[in-house]
Amino acid sequence: MPRLDPLTKEQRSERMGLVKGKNTRPEIVVRKAMWRLGFRYRLHATDVPGKPDIVLPRFRSAIFVHGCFWHRHRGCARTRLPKTRLAFWTAKFAATVARDRTVRARLARAGWRSLLIWECVSEDPRLLDRRLRRFLGAA
Repeated sequence: MPRLDPLTKEQRSERMGLVKGKNTRPEIVVRKAMWRLGFRYRLHATDVPGKPDIVLPRFRSAIFVHGCFWHRHRGCARTRLPKTRLAFWTAKFAATVARDRTVRARLARAGWRSLLIWECVSEDPRLLDRRLRRFLGAA
């Protein structure tokens, strides 16, 4: 059976290791939009359940900026499955989605409001501003 991935296992591992978890481009876009709207925030607060990307402690509000591929944005073209190691990726993605659900439930039980911004939404400035205004306006 021919190898579908043009990279060796070592090259793929190295590339995957370069994927950032903090200060990603979509996260920075959301932070700039919030700043432009006049909101100040904390980043990656370790004292808040789930360590949200953006935290507004005064409003007990948290914002998560999720990549469509990694967090499985339903209906988004970026939510595709890799062609190799399907069992591994299916389990990994399922665990990520379950963890995301658990974290948001823990936040709600602790009295926090949360907003999820998808990577594809961060690329549409009007839509992003509208979602942020609606969420933060209710704070």
